[in-house]
Amino acid sequence: MLTPLQISLSGIAPSEALETAIRDKAHKLEHFYDRITGCRVALTLEARDQGQGRQFSVQVGVKVPGGTIEATREHDGNLHVALRDAFDAARRQLQEYAREKRAQA
Repeated sequence: MLTPLQISLSGIAPSEALETAIRDKAHKLEHFYDRITGCRVALTLEARDQGQGRQFSVQVGVKVPGGTIEATREHDGNLHVALRDAFDAARRQLQEYAREKRAQA
């Protein structure tokens, strides 16, 4: 992956498996648009009342020439579902951005 990647965790223990999953998903974004200049991923375990379970939030920011594509997804109890959904949303936005740039060329 050539794109600089920044990962931040809040309330979530770092792990090699989690970092690898994030790096793989970020790398796949480059297949849809090769001019990405940076990627930021923030994972948060939201504080909730006792007995309500866990709420994970994943925010993905992809820097492209002329702006940033942002996607945020939340999920109760499953960090990997929130991660998948956030990257899927970022991918769809990135594909649309790439289509617009090709149409302008």
